[in-house]
Amino acid sequence: MRESYIARHVAGLKPSGIRKFFDIVATMKDVISLGIGEPDFVTPDAIVEAGIRSMHQGETHYTSNAGLIELRRAVVQYLKASYGVDYDPLSEVLITVGVSEALYLSLSALLDPGDEVIVPTPCFVAYQAEVILAGGKLVELPTYAEDGFLPRPEALRAAITPKTKALLIGYPNNPTGAVATRQVLEEIAKIAEEFDLVVISDELYDQLVYGVPHVCFAGLPGMHQRTILLGGFSKNYAMTGWRAGFAAAPASILVGLARIHQYTIMSAPTMAQYAALEAMLNGQKYVAEMRSEYDRRRKLIVGGLNSLGLPTFEPHGAFYAFPNIRASGMDEETFAQKLLEEEKVAVVPGSAFGPGGEGYVRCSYATAYEKIEEALRRIDHFMRRHG
Repeated sequence: MRESYIARHVAGLKPSGIRKFFDIVATMKDVISLGIGEPDFVTPDAIVEAGIRSMHQGETHYTSNAGLIELRRAVVQYLKASYGVDYDPLSEVLITVGVSEALYLSLSALLDPGDEVIVPTPCFVAYQAEVILAGGKLVELPTYAEDGFLPRPEALRAAITPKTKALLIGYPNNPTGAVATRQVLEEIAKIAEEFDLVVISDELYDQLVYGVPHVCFAGLPGMHQRTILLGGFSKNYAMTGWRAGFAAAPASILVGLARIHQYTIMSAPTMAQYAALEAMLNGQKYVAEMRSEYDRRRKLIVGGLNSLGLPTFEPHGAFYAFPNIRASGMDEETFAQKLLEEEKVAVVPGSAFGPGGEGYVRCSYATAYEKIEEALRRIDHFMRRHG
């Protein structure tokens, strides 16, 4: 009998650094979690009711492989109104099972074995794994706080080889909260055009920005034809459990994603699509309310961490703070472990998100204001002992 039937590239994947800590948290009481990357808000009632109504009306069958045409049209209208970028709802938009599926489809459709994908880090933990699972070669490109956690153009150029096929970026960023400036994105666009790269741009948090604009990569001059734009409803509308997202790309690229989606998924959940449609058409007031509350929490946690001697990069997007914890004298793994054990506050080691995350931890402020206040008090006690 074989020692293992699991494929080598799967067996070699590292377990998620996030899950490790939350497996521990699940066994403890009175923990304040600043780790989970999920809105603490429930899905707004009108969106929930739209999903329920669809089921009562008998909408319990498959939709088109590409998703409800009404939802695809709503996505197109949103992207046009918000960012001035045009897509054909019939051939250039695909509704997926969250942005996670859209990411999987993008890499699987693009990569031949050995094709290289450059991924600026720290980044969402699935990026590296999905490149490997798609048969690609991962090229991590560390970014740093002094650059706003944005890639240096000269470093990006240096990472490109004849085998480089794609660049995978995610802004607003998880875990740093960084928002890419137009200037940096235009530099990336020039390099993508020069080296004929496809850019996969994960813009899941596009509406959760504070005091700065979000720049849609596909809306930059010449980038529509070489960009796969990933978006969704999970974070903006507090719809994580509904599992609805989308990919938008030129028809010549999207056909590859659609072909894989057709055979692996068939179609995204029908009731989730109707809920997402309601979110697209009438959900902006809910987004504005949640964004305002996130901003209030953002100011609290960033100011609080800085006052405790933990220098914190100012996040302008998503709902994460990324403090530097070197003043504690610990590495990020030890800091997170001891903080959980001693003060029952859960954070995620920055190294879980790739190179550049060493010496940092991720703190999510997608939790109640009062809980953040208590977490800061506990971190204060911790730093008085260790700082």
